Amino acid sequence: MYGGGALDAQRSRRTVLGELRSWPTIVLVLFCLGVGIPVTVALTPAQDLVVFGQHVSVGARPPDLSVAGPARLVQVGNTALDVDQLHIYGPLRPELTMGPVQRNAAAAAVFDPVEGPQAQDAALKAVTGGFLTWYVLGGLGLLAFTLAAAGGAAGIRTLVVLRRQSRAHGEHAPLHEIFTYCVRAARRMTVIALVTSVLAWLGSGALAVSGTLQGLRGVTSLAQLVGAYHLTPDAVGPEITGYDGAVIGDSRAARLGGPPVPDGTPDDVACQRSTDSLAAEIGHLLPARVLNLACPSATITSGLRGPQDAGGRSVPAQVGVLKQVQDLRFVVVAIGPNDVGWIDFLQYCYGVPDCSDRLTQGEFDYRLAAFDRVYGDLLIDLNELPGSPQVIIMTSYGAFPPDADCADTRAEGYPGLDPVKIELLNDRNKQLNDVLTAGAQKYGFAVADPKLAMLCEKGTDGLGPDLQGMTDPFPFHPTGIGSLRMASSVARQILPPPSEG
Repeated sequence: MYGGGALDAQRSRRTVLGELRSWPTIVLVLFCLGVGIPVTVALTPAQDLVVFGQHVSVGARPPDLSVAGPARLVQVGNTALDVDQLHIYGPLRPELTMGPVQRNAAAAAVFDPVEGPQAQDAALKAVTGGFLTWYVLGGLGLLAFTLAAAGGAAGIRTLVVLRRQSRAHGEHAPLHEIFTYCVRAARRMTVIALVTSVLAWLGSGALAVSGTLQGLRGVTSLAQLVGAYHLTPDAVGPEITGYDGAVIGDSRAARLGGPPVPDGTPDDVACQRSTDSLAAEIGHLLPARVLNLACPSATITSGLRGPQDAGGRSVPAQVGVLKQVQDLRFVVVAIGPNDVGWIDFLQYCYGVPDCSDRLTQGEFDYRLAAFDRVYGDLLIDLNELPGSPQVIIMTSYGAFPPDADCADTRAEGYPGLDPVKIELLNDRNKQLNDVLTAGAQKYGFAVADPKLAMLCEKGTDGLGPDLQGMTDPFPFHPTGIGSLRMASSVARQILPPPSEG
């Protein structure tokens, strides 16, 4: 059956159009489209760029079985957002990865009326060029995949032809004819597979560009593109009058362990607010009447921007109450350590010989990045307070000097702290303060940096320690003297009333 005449007749009929109907070519084309394109999209590396001073990667999201889907924006350390506004048909759905957000001059340039338009044009060109580079690299990758697949298919096809020739009854075709036939068949199927892959890639690119341009039409803000996220807390309770300022924050501001407020409100009792709290001491120094809204264990999400369970009751969001205080001149904010779970890292360093492992450092970095995001929401809330009161952000104080070695650095049955661990903790506290300070500066808020006498320090002024030690009820929290020093650092930042200016 597969003699020379039969093979010649088959070869003559095997034109390009005929090759399109052959099973080997159909299987090869389907393999290149169904497997080659997804593999190419997954393996083509995203292109790293710097846009507005931010590290950005441009590529395509991993394909799925859907005919169409949204582009995606990935924020490192946070989440992946589907950009439903950009609905793309085909397998090439753009993906933009960015973060962590950097605060620098290049980022600020976007808000500059002179440099802003130029920076935006440069950013658009950079992102467009990055995706084009990714697209070209992906196309080359698909060509390489197609050639490799075609080579494998041609080899399998040749083996099948040889097997059939060997089983043919009668004289089989000459070897050189078999070789010529297989080479030509391989050439035809390779050309068809390459052309089909190129056309599919070009069509996918055109669909991606068309979907992106159509989705961006009429978009004038990032909120329109990815959806609005910031929801400020609602005002809580009746209007409050008679206060010049207010303090919001955690146990440092509430002054945990101090004398309780006589005839305090249920929230005062639940939050263990004291008579020598930060708010009370500021009021004594100015003088001014200052409302204390701070509560132990408060974080931005549970305490300041949302309600908090404390003392057996639900304490309303401090920012919500703050919105009801009329004619405020200033607001003091003490927040941060609870948000990053500072006590976790402190206890860990007390309990193990070496706490500088990469796992806990990674956890701290993650928590700090998460704090940076919610801190940004808090800053927006504070910037939009009725009456635009002055806002003072208080940094986190350190607990130990670098060479500390005393009873407070030790814990019975555990390794305790040493200079290496203290250096690590102080560095992490500095990173937290850098975030607090950078955010405050972005909105033009004042920063108070309290200088308290640390534990294990000698030669104090005789007034007693500023911080509670390991044998006190609430270690590392300020004493009455420490609360006064914190108030002093804040009071120096508060602007006088307009009549006194």
